[in-house]
Amino acid sequence: MTSSEKIGALRHKMAEHKINAFIIYSADPHMSEYLPEEWQERTWLSGFTGSAGFVVITQEKAGLWTDGRYFVQAPIELKDSGIVLFKEGMEETPNYIDWIISEIPENGTVAVNAIATSHANWELLTEKLGAKNRLVVDLPLLKNIWTERSPNAVKNPIFVQPVERAGKSVNDKLAAIRGKMEEAEATVHIISSLDDVAWTLNLRGSDVQSNPVFLGYIILSKTDAKLFVDLEKLDADSRAQMQKSGVEILPYEEFYNELKNFKTEKVLISPNGNQSMFEALKENNTFIKAAVPGNLMKAIKNKTELEGFRIVMQRDGLAMVKFLYWLTHQAGQEPLNEYTIGQKLRGFRAEGKNFVGESFGSIVGYKENGAIMHYSAKSEGSKEVTNQDTILVDSGGQYLEGTTDITRTFALGTASTEFKEDCTLALKGMIQLSMVKFPKGTRGVQLDAFARMALWKEAKDYNHGTGHGVGSFMNVHEGPQNIRKDMNMQELIPGMVLSNEPGFYYENHYGIRHENLIAVTEKETTDFGTFYEFETLTICPFDRNVIATELLTEPEKEWLNKYHDWCKEKLENDLDGEVKSWFLDQVKPL
Repeated sequence: MTSSEKIGALRHKMAEHKINAFIIYSADPHMSEYLPEEWQERTWLSGFTGSAGFVVITQEKAGLWTDGRYFVQAPIELKDSGIVLFKEGMEETPNYIDWIISEIPENGTVAVNAIATSHANWELLTEKLGAKNRLVVDLPLLKNIWTERSPNAVKNPIFVQPVERAGKSVNDKLAAIRGKMEEAEATVHIISSLDDVAWTLNLRGSDVQSNPVFLGYIILSKTDAKLFVDLEKLDADSRAQMQKSGVEILPYEEFYNELKNFKTEKVLISPNGNQSMFEALKENNTFIKAAVPGNLMKAIKNKTELEGFRIVMQRDGLAMVKFLYWLTHQAGQEPLNEYTIGQKLRGFRAEGKNFVGESFGSIVGYKENGAIMHYSAKSEGSKEVTNQDTILVDSGGQYLEGTTDITRTFALGTASTEFKEDCTLALKGMIQLSMVKFPKGTRGVQLDAFARMALWKEAKDYNHGTGHGVGSFMNVHEGPQNIRKDMNMQELIPGMVLSNEPGFYYENHYGIRHENLIAVTEKETTDFGTFYEFETLTICPFDRNVIATELLTEPEKEWLNKYHDWCKEKLENDLDGEVKSWFLDQVKPL
């Protein structure tokens, strides 16, 4: 069926149940950003493949709300679906709940699938719609329309992340979380987010593409710990680790029945957990709605995890240098397209020790496709790449010791003066953020302008965040920290790893992004307080051919020269032949 036909079938079901509007969030029962295939409901219905965004369907209209990363991509994927794009963050874009109120009659009914709807969204819906005499109900209407979907039959194994790589034992993690439970006066704690489940138990899996996680829930009390998981996925070492750590293993499908057994408990639970959990617990229990304590613990990397990042950055840097040499020399010499280039890059990474897979699907945007921020080249019909113009490559790897995420923009032919100027403005922002020193207590929003200032001075900007948290052999997007315009009260703390990725996107012409990973470190304490700085982790040169050197200040030029000298120190001994000669040219002082 086409998207239009699927929406027609959904409207038929809505009419049967007297539903005036149906909301499809991009979510699964664990509120994941990247979803198992069977939970990609919004993508199945709309054709839109972005990692963020949701769809609202009424009997007459349909809309997709998504952020600036997808303003170029969404109209392409929504073509002929009948779904209108609403650009979040733009002045003219209505709040989706206000839009629903304006589109459905008084006493109308709005339905969602509660198990794929966060409690926070449910509460907002019921509050705002209830005030206008509209009702919110749990009705998973797509269940009877998307009939061919089924859970993944493959039993992806769950395996141990040993303490030698994790840096902290399961028992120590459980004790730390229980300490936070005691502070909150909670008797029970629910952990449903997949990366928090995996981190807490020092386990990894592959149930979600590119993310080393598995489907599971944890229920933690003062004395007991229970893991709900597909029992067939656990290997002998995983079972032994759970037994040693005092964690009882139960079938995944028993989780909601277990919740219904709780009475008079004080339940510490994230408001971002799915609404079905709250429904199962609402009888005679008290909710303590707060962030999962382990989420912040996970974000603050220990010494072992930070050393793991440094180790894999060297491997990843070697793969990137070999790839960049290959691409800059083979473009125009052999048939290439964006998809095959991404596959080739994966192959270079796979040569490295302990490579597990990509940390996300590579973004390879040639010419104007670079302006599609999260562009995904398909195996069929992707753009042919020659030795002309410019290309943006955003990619990353999962290694047993850590996770990488890097973007480089470079010329395959001769870059225009305009491109080089824009490219350098974005690079200046990346360098400025790399050099910043900031006081303890600083939040990411307070640093975001450092990365944008050079662009702002030219009345230019980019429509995405500057930095996201990154996991340790874990999800490439991790919270609670970030660097972006939006207010986030989370302070930056030593041990946190983030991306530093300013960009510039000229629709239908080209895209630019420069990205390194950085770690928060303590610099010094003075009479004015404790100050932090960033340690740059990523090891890979920037293309000299897209830099307008005259636009760099002397401190910026000095930083870049020192960075390239460090790249040389870290990588040259593991390179040889023509690749080494090319690399040494790339890292020469400007």
